[in-house]
Amino acid sequence: MNKLRIALDWTPNINHIGFFVAQEKGFYKKYDLDVEIIDTSFDNYAVTPAKKVELGIVDFALCPMESVISYRTKSKPFPMIAVAALLQDDLSAISVKANGSVLSPKDLDGKVYSSYNARYEDSIVREMIKNDGGEGKLEIIYPEKLGIWENLIKGKSDATWIFLNWEGIEAKNKGLKLTNFKLSDYNIPYSYSPVIVVDERKILSKHKLYKDFLQATEEGYLFAQTFKNEAIEILKPHIPESDAHIDLLKALKFTSPHFGNKFLWGKLVPKRVTSFLDWLDAKGLEEIKLKFTDVATIL
Repeated sequence: MNKLRIALDWTPNINHIGFFVAQEKGFYKKYDLDVEIIDTSFDNYAVTPAKKVELGIVDFALCPMESVISYRTKSKPFPMIAVAALLQDDLSAISVKANGSVLSPKDLDGKVYSSYNARYEDSIVREMIKNDGGEGKLEIIYPEKLGIWENLIKGKSDATWIFLNWEGIEAKNKGLKLTNFKLSDYNIPYSYSPVIVVDERKILSKHKLYKDFLQATEEGYLFAQTFKNEAIEILKPHIPESDAHIDLLKALKFTSPHFGNKFLWGKLVPKRVTSFLDWLDAKGLEEIKLKFTDVATIL
């Protein structure tokens, strides 16, 4: 068996269902792979998933495309590269508790935003506000990452970035009304999140292993699309206690169409990635101009 490790971008949730299905149903074993799935609760985000790839702790990690760009353009660049997208559509949004005071992004001026401290995150949110006619003046705080959602719920911040197919589902379960602003509605051509990333230098020597891993993972996600109830039962034991109340079936039904199909699963569309790279350049958020092949590849 060939040992591989993947670091998830968060505690187990609906976005990760295909990995656990592939593991439980023997899809990885079919390709002679022994896959260890590591989530962020192991070290409470002390080392980010992407950093684990850089340090050689894991073979794969999940992160937003912005992390790939950041690693490629930092003072000591690292050849991080995306090899697949988990979602074919952006299911994220900037979210606030609906209370009538924030009706559109411009109303976030002067409000408190809980940030994950990702390299471009704060600037992206400010640009959204500006595109809606505001000034982009936020009070930004940086809570412990795994506690950011609770920060919003408890009123310690006014807004944060969420996944509509996870925190959005949780909010509905709790009867919590949210107002959500999608980046695409405010002229921000956001890319993919999350993506599966690797150290590009290892692709040549591990090409078959990596390709087999992606094939088995795809089978896991396509299984979850077709056999939703069985997939939910596989995922359920891995869900942290704090999320145990979330309606997993509702979350999967919401998410399932966005996994793509056997022709689209994992696909990274060059035009979509390039639009985001061009936007970062046009807004002066990145000094180094990258192209699609710098940040993504097809195995």
